[in-house]
Amino acid sequence: MTDAVDLIDVDFLLTSEEIALRDRVRSFVTTAIRPNIADWYDKAMFPTQIIPEMAKLGLLGMHLNGYGCPGRSAVDYGLAALELEAGDSGLRTFVSVQGSLAMSAIHKHGSEEQKNEWLPGMADGTTIGCFGLTEPDSGSDPASMKTFARRDGDDWVITGHKRWIGLGSIAHVAIIWAQTSDGVRGFIVPTDTPGFEAKVIGQKLSMRASIQTELMLTDVRVSGRALLPNVKGLRGPFECLNEARYGIIWGVMGAARDSYQAALEYSQTRMPFDRPLAGFQLTQQKLVDMAVELNKGTLLALHLGRLKDAGRLAPHQISLGKLSNTREAITIAREARTILGGNGVTLDYSPLRHANNLESVRTYEGTDEVHTLVIGNHITGIPAFR
Repeated sequence: MTDAVDLIDVDFLLTSEEIALRDRVRSFVTTAIRPNIADWYDKAMFPTQIIPEMAKLGLLGMHLNGYGCPGRSAVDYGLAALELEAGDSGLRTFVSVQGSLAMSAIHKHGSEEQKNEWLPGMADGTTIGCFGLTEPDSGSDPASMKTFARRDGDDWVITGHKRWIGLGSIAHVAIIWAQTSDGVRGFIVPTDTPGFEAKVIGQKLSMRASIQTELMLTDVRVSGRALLPNVKGLRGPFECLNEARYGIIWGVMGAARDSYQAALEYSQTRMPFDRPLAGFQLTQQKLVDMAVELNKGTLLALHLGRLKDAGRLAPHQISLGKLSNTREAITIAREARTILGGNGVTLDYSPLRHANNLESVRTYEGTDEVHTLVIGNHITGIPAFR
């Protein structure tokens, strides 16, 4: 089955260490996620019991150095994200929110005291973080956020409302971005602080094995030491978002691969008109189209990962990868479902679950429209956001 997936020998471009790490994560997905994901998705349940094993695999803050973090390469992180999302987007999202968003904010912008206080526990999974940027009326335009932090002596008092915040209800600490009299600033807010409330968003049609929440902050008082001291303005959250977007470029190829493999296996055993479904020309065209885009997308992810490890990855390149790979992954998942016929709308098979999840992935960390305009700005030199 490997040869039916990796048509261009992408593995030849990986080191033995990278392949070994990928295979460890793949084994974890096979044993801990695949047998249970349909039930978790059906019950809209995030499996907190697997967090310690994820930590033991070095998946939390995987690409960060020091402070108990694993310090792996960008390609290592990408390969892990691909394997996790082959299980389910919600499980890869947990790793992204914890490591690429919450931990990265502290690692990039925090003081030494803050890093030593928070990062070791977050790396070992005993402390869960969330990242409060998006608001009900400001998703793609975070500059219009209304959450405000005011100085009161040596303290800060934060009031506002965040929405679509992953892990908010199980988090021990929240990274909250707020307007101040000195521009947008980030704050480390323990979630047991009086005035902090997290409410789970229910009745979702997507990302059901994941947690999304609303955060309400009512006169939440934190000390001056809660302020992330080393960044001011939207550069702070955007640098973290680019870490998460990079992981998506890889992750969605995992969802696409799993969808393709499910359709291929089904087509070889389904026997309409006394022959395998895989033997029909129209089915083969679907499978070939899926395989071609899967291989192209994986190669793009690997190239961007090598650029990131070399310190050469630019924001427009992240946007290109996120836009292209997410778009193609959705197409693959939907096409795979057609090969499964009516059986494909059940949780016995993964493609429609992946397709539903990918609708969320397509929206968060920058919509298609936002990434199109980022690339357009780079090509033309003319910003077209307003």
